[in-house]
Amino acid sequence: MPVTHMSRLFGRTLREAPADADSANHQLLLRSGLIVQLAAGVYSFLPPAWRTLLKIEQIIREEMEAAGSQELRMPAIQPRELWEESGRADSYGPVLFNLKDRRDRTMVLAPTHEESVTDLFRKIVQSYRDLPQSVFQMQTKFRDEPRPRGGLVRVREFIMKDAYTFDVDDDAFQLNYNAMRQAYYNIFERCGVSVVAVQADSGAIGGKQSEEFIFLTEIGEDNIVLCPSCGYAANQERAEFARGEGSGVEGDLEQVETPGVATIAGLAEFLGVPEQATAKAAFFLVDGEPTFAVIRGDLEVNELKLLNALDATEVRPLLPEEVEQAGWVAGYASPIGVDASRVVADPSVVDAGGLIAGANQVDSHLRNVTYGRDWSAATVADIGMAQSGDPCAQCGAALDMRRGIELGHIFKLGTRYTDPMEATFLDADGDRITPIMGCYGIGVERLMAAVVQSNHDDHGIIWPRSVAPFDVHIVPLGAGDEVAAAVANVESELSGSGLNVVTDDRNERAGVKFNDADLLGAPLRITIGARGLKQGQIELKLRRDSEASSVPLDGAITAAHEALASLSS
Repeated sequence: MPVTHMSRLFGRTLREAPADADSANHQLLLRSGLIVQLAAGVYSFLPPAWRTLLKIEQIIREEMEAAGSQELRMPAIQPRELWEESGRADSYGPVLFNLKDRRDRTMVLAPTHEESVTDLFRKIVQSYRDLPQSVFQMQTKFRDEPRPRGGLVRVREFIMKDAYTFDVDDDAFQLNYNAMRQAYYNIFERCGVSVVAVQADSGAIGGKQSEEFIFLTEIGEDNIVLCPSCGYAANQERAEFARGEGSGVEGDLEQVETPGVATIAGLAEFLGVPEQATAKAAFFLVDGEPTFAVIRGDLEVNELKLLNALDATEVRPLLPEEVEQAGWVAGYASPIGVDASRVVADPSVVDAGGLIAGANQVDSHLRNVTYGRDWSAATVADIGMAQSGDPCAQCGAALDMRRGIELGHIFKLGTRYTDPMEATFLDADGDRITPIMGCYGIGVERLMAAVVQSNHDDHGIIWPRSVAPFDVHIVPLGAGDEVAAAVANVESELSGSGLNVVTDDRNERAGVKFNDADLLGAPLRITIGARGLKQGQIELKLRRDSEASSVPLDGAITAAHEALASLSS
């Protein structure tokens, strides 16, 4: 393999990361000269980074093929008509890039490829004999994110491995799903990142159920709910939890004056009751309609659960003037008298008995407000936000909350796309059947960022050998023919044995070379200097270790391979 010389390497290391790089991986990827920002959420990947991305892609490719999937390539630019056919053209929202071609036809830059692959299926597959099918690709995706952040964690252009399966029925689908699930564990383990699979919301992709593969880290943008007792794990957006007992009582409605008390905490203190004895009102605009949500006072409304409960596409809190226009009194609102079609109730208030709620007039509340007797809701659904310490819905143990980054997401789509797009096949009886579909995604650059976040120290990156851009970093010290000859010989033998080698041939001080070697993070550093060569020795140091060792020059190649092999073992 050819040797890379740092004097010719395209890119440069930085002493300091830009001020807006707020995570270790972002700082190190910039400082090591692996990535350069072009625009918000858009990055160039310089040669070492690209080597790593290709290695990650190859690991993914091997595991996908082992799971029975075939690689293909679908277009990144797609007719908007496909998205209209599936029903996602508008529901995907402003994240979808739209553009016009010269014939004034509206196209989209694909953020994902469910429509495209379903269109392929209906053009190619005719019979049950053609199933099952599993395909995948490495393709550039485009999402007009409102707030790109975290370096490569949330960007607007990125490489995704997306896979899709089609099966004759649910049982056959589950076999494919299980194979993909295991492949994901294999991929992340081979890349040097630990993950936990959690229940997740399917979001704009849709479908019956989904799981995210989460790298737990304090820099993560997702809140993950974990049960240390039974192993339950879910994204906070989806997490279930036990409500526990409320403190409702039976009795007639009773109005009570509560001057200046407009919060649940203030109400509980003023009346000397626990927050569980109150009902909280929250106001949202859901697909353009004002919506009155009611939940027990000690709980919070989960907007995503509310969205799903109403099968809606957009939700946001009402503005103060919108609350007033709806006829509700902020801080003192009551579900009594509100049109039930506009009310969503959490089970915590439906089963609680009489609670303290607003009287819909300033400085006044009502005791013993009871669901079914005094008010009702068109929708009763879990709209509660799980919090740390809440009881696990499965075993009752206190839940933990962790931060994490989603690295992969797998979906049970059912017939979400095959139904509206009329993708069918003929079964053994000649009947037309709709296939069961799944999709499976991994963000390749985000995975690289997670590798760095999971494998670094104060000095730089510590690449796992499986994805390292270089296996060996040679640091020559001193000038002269003897050093040059030894470096050339070691380079030749290492590269000839299949290792990726980078040599720091720059005219720099030893300290600069060592610092950059640590920053770039090759698994093994070899130092060749005039002083050591006088004793016939060179120095080997694994990046993960604090100490170096001297080995005879004539045994350097064997020692290097043994050192690298120790990392794999």
